[in-house]
Amino acid sequence: MAMREIRVVPDPVLRTPCDTVTTIDDRVRGLIADLVETVDDEGRAGLAANQIGVSLRAFSWNIEGEIGYVINPRIVELGEELQDGGEGCLSVPGLWYPTVRANYARVEGIDLDGKPITVEGTGIMARCLQHETDHLDGMVYLDRLQKETRRAAMRELRARL
Repeated sequence: MAMREIRVVPDPVLRTPCDTVTTIDDRVRGLIADLVETVDDEGRAGLAANQIGVSLRAFSWNIEGEIGYVINPRIVELGEELQDGGEGCLSVPGLWYPTVRANYARVEGIDLDGKPITVEGTGIMARCLQHETDHLDGMVYLDRLQKETRRAAMRELRARL
């Protein structure tokens, strides 16, 4: 297990859709251990594998004291009720913008034993599930912002680079 360095925009790994995990081997077990250890730090809610430079579909979360992970997650349900709250990202440090997300999300995937798991939640957990799945699809939260807000965020981001 190791605390891993976080990749930041414009690293191309963040814009590349991640590959499905096809075999649970020592590499994948090590990845999950690193994801769990790296997300277990103050101020961290979630962490996708590509944020630590690994293009495999897996992420970890740290929500309200609960730490977990899911391999090959896919969103299977989003609630109709929306939430519009501030969102930030470890890969876009220092930026925080209002981002519309579903207030409920359910993700299905597998665990390290290859057994099916379901992770669901409302509020911050729903936001995390959507945010991290977006990462695995090669998106960052800035892609979800309203047009004018996105322009402002991109100007701020360019000024920081």
